[in-house]
Amino acid sequence: MTMELRHLRYFVAVGEALSFTKAAVRLRVAQPALSRQIQDLEDEIGVDLLKRSPRGVTLTAEGKLFLEEARELLSRADESLKRVRALARGEYGELHIGYSPTPTIEILPPALAAFQKTVPDVRVLLHDLSSDEIVTGLGNGALHLAVTPWEGSEHAPNVEFEALRTYAPCVALAPGHPLARLKSVPLEKITTEPLVTLSRKDYPGAFTFLERLFRPFGVKPRIVMESDSSSSLVTAVEARRGIALAIPALKLVTGKRLQYRPLTGVTEILSVGIARAKQGDITPAGEKFCEILRKIAKRTALNPLAGKQHAKRGAASVKAAVFSTRGEIVRARD
Repeated sequence: MTMELRHLRYFVAVGEALSFTKAAVRLRVAQPALSRQIQDLEDEIGVDLLKRSPRGVTLTAEGKLFLEEARELLSRADESLKRVRALARGEYGELHIGYSPTPTIEILPPALAAFQKTVPDVRVLLHDLSSDEIVTGLGNGALHLAVTPWEGSEHAPNVEFEALRTYAPCVALAPGHPLARLKSVPLEKITTEPLVTLSRKDYPGAFTFLERLFRPFGVKPRIVMESDSSSSLVTAVEARRGIALAIPALKLVTGKRLQYRPLTGVTEILSVGIARAKQGDITPAGEKFCEILRKIAKRTALNPLAGKQHAKRGAASVKAAVFSTRGEIVRARD
């Protein structure tokens, strides 16, 4: 005989009731069949677990120890089943999400809060990464998904992208910059301006996007400084090293440190959304999170004021939103 969980359940029922009759009723099995199963269990183990007499059943010393062990094993087995089933429903486990803090500020913090309310037992781990690192993480399975801006698939053919929000680029300026006197800035005017950009190595898509903007004028961007994060880019612009092309959401992070003007003559837009590996296996929890992101994005697009209110609460620190979802920021860049 090979010991199975049912043998443990049978023994625990008999050991707790100290009666084959009562245990059989509890288990809804025939008493003779129950007696045979317990006898088979004792034969398998090689010790007597019970003392049988006309007056009833008592546990041997070995039986008392085995009863404690069997209870623990059954409890662990039941808990394992609950967790596996919860995992299949997307209600348990870990979810590794890559993200870019500034571009996602309107949708990520409220999505995290809503996700925590829906599935509090999923542990969310946020990885603050460059676009190149996000592509690598999705490719090697370190990330289940990413919430990030996307400038095109030529740099990441194995990643599929679902746009949730789109933004027209604007120009970020130091207070008092001559272009700040304009209500809007023609794109042609910035072709000769010194530009601060994100690192080409870490954010190749951002460079491709910039080159597409400048291509109609037959010139290349006049880049004077590359930054490794949004915060260092903001500092460089504030220090008047140059101007930067950005999206309006950056204003929610910088406040009055910089001034922003819309660009005219621009047909390109920047998309922010969900990136995942084409051949990847996203978990049920990941699917739940994606659905929440879609709802949040739709809501903020229809009601920009609500989006800004959410973003302002999240702008102070995405860490607060992560903490509330039992998650962790694994690596912070900004």
